[in-house]
Amino acid sequence: MHHNVSLITTIAAALGFGLLFGMAAVRLKLPALVGYLAAGILIGPATPGFVADMALAAQLAEIGVMLLMFGVGLHFSLKDLLEVRRIALPGAILQIAVATAMGIGLARLWGWSFGAGLVFGLALSVASTVVLLRALEDRGILDSINGRIAVGWLVVEDLVTVLVLVLLPALSGWLGGTGAPAGNSLWLTLAVTLGQVAAFILFMLIVGRKLFPWLLWKVARTGSRELFTLCVIAAAVGIAYGSSEIFGVSFALGAFFAGMVLRESELSHRAAQESLPLRDAFSVLFFVSVGMLFDPKVLIQYPLHVLAVVAVIIFGKSLAAFVLVLLLRYPLNTALTVSASLAQIGEFSFILAALGMSLGMMPAEAQSFILAGAIISIALNPLVFKAVEPLQAWIRSRSALARRLERSGDPLAELPMTIDQNKLTGQVVLVGYGRVGRRIAEALTERGVHFVVTEQNRELVEQLRQRGIPAVAGNAAEPAVLIQAHIARASMLVVATPDTFHVRSMIEIARALNPAIQTVVRSHSENEATLLKREKAGKVFIGEHELAMGMVNYIVDSLEKAQDGPAD
Repeated sequence: MHHNVSLITTIAAALGFGLLFGMAAVRLKLPALVGYLAAGILIGPATPGFVADMALAAQLAEIGVMLLMFGVGLHFSLKDLLEVRRIALPGAILQIAVATAMGIGLARLWGWSFGAGLVFGLALSVASTVVLLRALEDRGILDSINGRIAVGWLVVEDLVTVLVLVLLPALSGWLGGTGAPAGNSLWLTLAVTLGQVAAFILFMLIVGRKLFPWLLWKVARTGSRELFTLCVIAAAVGIAYGSSEIFGVSFALGAFFAGMVLRESELSHRAAQESLPLRDAFSVLFFVSVGMLFDPKVLIQYPLHVLAVVAVIIFGKSLAAFVLVLLLRYPLNTALTVSASLAQIGEFSFILAALGMSLGMMPAEAQSFILAGAIISIALNPLVFKAVEPLQAWIRSRSALARRLERSGDPLAELPMTIDQNKLTGQVVLVGYGRVGRRIAEALTERGVHFVVTEQNRELVEQLRQRGIPAVAGNAAEPAVLIQAHIARASMLVVATPDTFHVRSMIEIARALNPAIQTVVRSHSENEATLLKREKAGKVFIGEHELAMGMVNYIVDSLEKAQDGPAD
């Protein structure tokens, strides 16, 4: 019996070649995403041999987009964003504007329309969350202030992109596309579009945030793991589809809000974990389908165009971010880390490019330029991150201007003169005011122990000063920061930050300025703790060890009380 198996063939080829090329990319120390894109190129129409079904691949990619956006919404934390809002919000918006302007400039130079340049520039302005998170995790800085700023920056970019995805179809007619006809009122079209979005958001906030978490609880009580996973995926895809059919908004926005409302549930972590395998599988299909759209001939036909695109991604928008972070008075290390984080593009760029093509706003080669820029920038991103430390050392040793720009005239980089000098003798210098540092500070305050906080998050420093707590903004691995904290007269240095990369530098500087100082360090692993102890880093606390000891003490005390109870 003959029947059509093109769907099975497409999925099998995409997943099979995705696995092979993904493994090859990882072996070459590249993100697996590069391998998925390469697999798509291999089974696409631009290369000889087997060609997968483009129409089916496009539909599978739509499901991939839904699940990707669902994952973004599921992990979206407004609290984390608010902690770094003063740098992430203005920084991301200005960086998007600068990068978009660069893209428009290139497009106009190549003879494209303004609308094509706008979509092209927006696609070049947004970095890949998937690539960024993996890069920060590999370097152990995801929970550091630099990591939180980079993630917050990406969250703002994601939110801006979601808004663009909503508004672009309505504006495409005025931008030379095939959307709403240019004869209609622009304001009327915008009002209708924003009205539909507002109605959907209102429905999700009033009904969705109550209904879907409740449904998740009902399914969880059945004890069936497969039903729970089915409920999560059905909610993601169903809300995305329903939002498009009923409210006229995009699949991406619907899936994003599906993740946001399910985050309200106490089962959100389980929902993320249970849906992860399917989200990963369809993410692979999405990236493979994107690769199928790439025409390698552009590398030969338009080498200068591709080079210009890569230059905008790696140098243009990264330089803009670098300058913006320094102007916002954050340290050089933060500026370089955020710049390296943004030196690539990924999934949102592909979604924007696909939307621009579907609306007839961009020429065919534009999508290939974006894909070429993504593949090259993602492949080079690990090298960009490795260049952060050497570049930082070079700038500080060669450029007096950069050093002055980093700290000159910064009121938060110096302790106020009004602080009682008696509190700056024998004090504790506390590095980091995160979850651990905050608890240490509260305990020191209760015991009347004076301390000075050094923290890279300027907003936290401002809040601490408003509460009368001495605090200095900056990286404690820099001598100037510890000098401002009066480390020479301190009795103890306590490193409570999760960023353990610079711990040895902090200790070396502290001991050079105060040989008698005691040091207390937080560590995340046995290997790291062993290395620190070997280098005589003072008292080292391991998170897991201290948690286990606390639980053991509680268990022993509870058992002793239970045994003593009957005797009484």
